[in-house]
Amino acid sequence: MGRGITTALRRGIFGVAAAAAVAGCTTGLAPQSYRWFGAPDPRDPWTPKISGWQSREARVERVESLRAPASVSGSAAGRAASRAKATPDLRGKYVRFRSERKRVLARQVASWIQDQARSHYIEDGAIDHWATLEETLARNGDDCDGLELLVYHALRDLGFAGDEIYRAIVYRPADGQHHMVTLWFEDREDPWVIDPTGAMVRGMPRMSDVPGWVPLKVFSEDREFTVRPSSGRGISLAAQSRPGHTPRR
Repeated sequence: MGRGITTALRRGIFGVAAAAAVAGCTTGLAPQSYRWFGAPDPRDPWTPKISGWQSREARVERVESLRAPASVSGSAAGRAASRAKATPDLRGKYVRFRSERKRVLARQVASWIQDQARSHYIEDGAIDHWATLEETLARNGDDCDGLELLVYHALRDLGFAGDEIYRAIVYRPADGQHHMVTLWFEDREDPWVIDPTGAMVRGMPRMSDVPGWVPLKVFSEDREFTVRPSSGRGISLAAQSRPGHTPRR
């Protein structure tokens, strides 16, 4: 992201900014709710940056990928449905078990990347470049937007659905800083946040538990959305890209 976030990121990696972010959760402010998947404004300053990364990421063929199991079909599906009717409790047990395991896995990914950031955080310098996953691995590290890709792709490769996992740009109105995180929409109204560096927050809290930061953009390799508050006006385009924090290609 922009150079202005560098100091906060470095402090976050060593726990200082993380402590401040956690302390912000005790302010007593009411959590804001958001409309997460809105169409971008035609003048959105982040759109060129996002589309540039999308086109470069799409050109890179990733060799290894762990795929989610194929869905049950045909007669097997009929037998499964019959068994579900015979023992209705099994459905609830299955859903709870799957949810619990996914949360454990996501928290392990969060812990792993925040630990790796201590050794593999590399500043972009004067030019803010959004790396692809391959570029991040080849360089042996990157800043927040490169390290975040390890989280995004890991969760996708480990079976999380495409409409669950998104990259996200978040903004801190207090000082105008921008940051990149992964959002897991287990709950479509209040996603889990995985911050690759820990500058925003450690662990895996809900977005509603991080009141000091505002989500601006949600996107994947082929989709882009603008986040807007459910009530009231959102962050202006000017505030999103204030001097010193302008998105670059």
